[in-house]
Amino acid sequence: MDRPLDRSFAPVSEWIKGAPDWLDMPEPRGFRPKRRVRTVWISDLHLGTRGCNADMLLDFLAAIECETLYLVGDIVDGWRLSRGWYWPDAHNEVVRRVLKMAHRGTRVVLIAGNHDEMLRPYAGMTFGGVELALDTIHETADGRRLLVTHGDGFDGVVLYARWLAFLGDTAYSVLLRANRWVNLVRRQFKLPYWSLSAYMKKRVKNAVQFICDFEEAVAHAARDMGVDGVVCGHIHCAEIRQIGDVTYYNDGDWVESCTALVEDFTGAMSIVDWVEEQKKQAPFAAAPAELPSPGLPGAVETETV
Repeated sequence: MDRPLDRSFAPVSEWIKGAPDWLDMPEPRGFRPKRRVRTVWISDLHLGTRGCNADMLLDFLAAIECETLYLVGDIVDGWRLSRGWYWPDAHNEVVRRVLKMAHRGTRVVLIAGNHDEMLRPYAGMTFGGVELALDTIHETADGRRLLVTHGDGFDGVVLYARWLAFLGDTAYSVLLRANRWVNLVRRQFKLPYWSLSAYMKKRVKNAVQFICDFEEAVAHAARDMGVDGVVCGHIHCAEIRQIGDVTYYNDGDWVESCTALVEDFTGAMSIVDWVEEQKKQAPFAAAPAELPSPGLPGAVETETV
């Protein structure tokens, strides 16, 4: 059950010994109103990789205010960091922003994924106001029960052929590096950001079939658990889809699509596409990390239950 937003907090130094001073520093006054929602789900940030659109994510987090924030796995990419360290200032800022949200009254729940599986032994514990879990149940404002899980447990490649998963991760990294070069050229022609990896996934028949099979497997598991729906990430493909009597939600990612799933105070769910929001504000903008701050965001896809 979500907790109400509590703003009557004491300075963080009173409840965390040796906590950094910046947790108690006020946020700079912005020129735009924040969008208030009940719940936000984001996943697959892949902090620690060059593909992470951290600046775009920071802009999104600065534009919203929520009672509960779910980080639905693959927040930090331990697989990539184990092969070489990459951690720019923008990735630090994402962590700082999330911790500040937790400190200022937002309930923050981190569901461990396969790329940040090193967090799984700590499920059930709380660090800096962030709750760690393997999965959880969320109750919407209109009384529906949703399973929240990263989704890698339903991926046969990850579950049964770990070496093949790492091989696919390497190929995916090549596509993400190609993304950077493609968008470097596009910027020269004043063209907006475009994801080569997302395009390839949508065009390759086997990838499309995998996504369909994955969605069916997740929905089947949710049906067996007796819940009304399921929220997951993992496959980097934002979606709201009714599968039988179960509603399947995928919040997407912040490497390719830069999407989030949000719930308003009536329980209605929608996908926010931050790239599209940026395009509305700057039609000739460049890559996501370089886009100017937008106005009030909106939802691009809405589901009615």
